Amino acid sequence: MAKKMRIQAKFKNGMTEVKALINHPMETGTRKDKKTGKLIPAHYITELNCQHKGETVMDALWSGGVSKNPYMSFKFNGGAAGDEVKLSWKDNQGGSDELVVKTKG
Repeated sequence: MAKKMRIQAKFKNGMTEVKALINHPMETGTRKDKKTGKLIPAHYITELNCQHKGETVMDALWSGGVSKNPYMSFKFNGGAAGDEVKLSWKDNQGGSDELVVKTKG
């Protein structure tokens, strides 16, 4: 089975930077299958959340307008090398995933 997420977190100069690549089709529901001509069902991430020490540091609500296999990057104040960062997502078909990584310094 392919990995669904790759995450890295780095602490530098008082900030933690999180970079994530999520393996997801992100179908809008408006595209047609070239072979059958039928609409491909909508399948996209709706909620994305990042926690540091149990506190939410980033929360996003997405829709079908985000590209396939989305990449995202964000920073938050604080943290330290060795801290755990958890990224989780849910999609419109009931799928979900989460991954916890340790912050590098």
